Amino acid sequence: MKRLLLLFALTWTTWSWAKPFRYAEDQAPGIINPIFATTMSEARINELVFESLYADDQQLRNAPLLAESHEISSDGMSMTIFLRPGVSWHDGTPFVADDVVFTVRALQDPSTLSAESGKVRWIEKAESIDRRTVKLYFHDVQLKPQNKLTFKILPSHRFTQTAIRHSDPFHTNPIGTGPFQVVRFNDDNSVALQRYDGYRVRAGLPNISMREVTDKSYQARLLHYQSLEALVRVLPRDLAQLQNNRDVELYPYQTNSWWYIGFNLNRSPFNDVRVRQAIGHSIDVGALLAPIGTGELISGPFVPSSPYYNHDVPVRGYNPVYATQLLEDAGFEKVNGLWRKGNQTLSLRITAHKRLESSQEVVINLQSQLKSQGIEVFVDFLDEAMWKANIWRGQDFDMLLSKWSFDRNEDVRNQLHSRGGLNFTGYDNSTVDELLDDARDTKNPHTKKQALRQLHSIVQEDAPMLFLWTLDSYSAMSSNVKNVMIHPFYFFTWAQQWRIQ
Repeated sequence: MKRLLLLFALTWTTWSWAKPFRYAEDQAPGIINPIFATTMSEARINELVFESLYADDQQLRNAPLLAESHEISSDGMSMTIFLRPGVSWHDGTPFVADDVVFTVRALQDPSTLSAESGKVRWIEKAESIDRRTVKLYFHDVQLKPQNKLTFKILPSHRFTQTAIRHSDPFHTNPIGTGPFQVVRFNDDNSVALQRYDGYRVRAGLPNISMREVTDKSYQARLLHYQSLEALVRVLPRDLAQLQNNRDVELYPYQTNSWWYIGFNLNRSPFNDVRVRQAIGHSIDVGALLAPIGTGELISGPFVPSSPYYNHDVPVRGYNPVYATQLLEDAGFEKVNGLWRKGNQTLSLRITAHKRLESSQEVVINLQSQLKSQGIEVFVDFLDEAMWKANIWRGQDFDMLLSKWSFDRNEDVRNQLHSRGGLNFTGYDNSTVDELLDDARDTKNPHTKKQALRQLHSIVQEDAPMLFLWTLDSYSAMSSNVKNVMIHPFYFFTWAQQWRIQ
């Protein structure tokens, strides 16, 4: 094993012009363009390359980044943003107001087909006043619009139209205003980045190398033998080994991510809420979690530390007696150990993404639990292309295992609104739509909190998803890496201050 790891390290350094900060992803980014990011590996690399007008400071407070300052009109219907001077794109072109206007218009262009489009729907119009001044007009009153201006800005001079496509040449030659620039995509799915010397603060790391390593335990061994500088997330089974390694530092961090089981509500019998609830009561969620780590079981679409989490709603517990009653009420009866309704056997196919960490352990355990309750279960694992085709576009599934990751805004509108861009379960509840609209439109934090807590209760009862858990998370870093602070959502937000000793 040591010889294999040494060869791995030598192979990595043969194409590197200096020792890089090396980290691994389970799956390499499919595209480096922030308006098309759909995976956390893409979101993480975007933090190195691109910037937003406003972003979190190290106390997780909203602070200017590409913006320098702003003025909000007295009626709250517009905002003038004064941009930071002296900023340039990685090709040396100055960053100007037209770049901000272009990004807003590109996200608003329906032909762009970006899942991020909801982040600018509240903006009616963007216009350039001069090279360093942007004015935004809103559809309705905004008290703190800067909190919503966290989407990444694109270089207008690298595009010919606001209708941006995944296949645009930019995705193989991206540039941003961030502290690191992409210099090479390699045939082995690795990506090489280097410090951008035109950045306003000199980054402590001269080079960064992202490598695709699909086996997370192998990632841990690479860190153990000093062939990596960082693990984004440590598997629980590897914690003990890394804790005992004096050359490794562990960094606990909190995430806004949660696991769930989603149903296809457009497909019988999952369009019957009693069947969905019965399946929920047939699952011992704690037993699903135990083999893959520690965390907190949840009852709704927020993490328990969120102000929107409704602690009055209990976690749906394992209760096979009540599950039996629900299925009988739905017209099913047990025949030869299997639930049947007329000629229909209660049969389902569980689908999971191949790259979802620990998904195989969870799915096999889930299959076993449901079979023991008389529910026939089949299993599919899909790669990224098939996941997008079957789940995102085709809605061709019975039940799926996945997880959502959110920023500090915890906006679940896309997932739960009947017209949400990521609502592939087909969930449609007019009261939930109204609550999501109220939470979006209100200027009163208390009103928003009450709306989302009520939503939590309704959605848990409707069970378009079975909410599972939020995991305890750790990153690991070589002790040679100093000045480390890790953003809880994106990992690399403050990487410009890291350095290798």
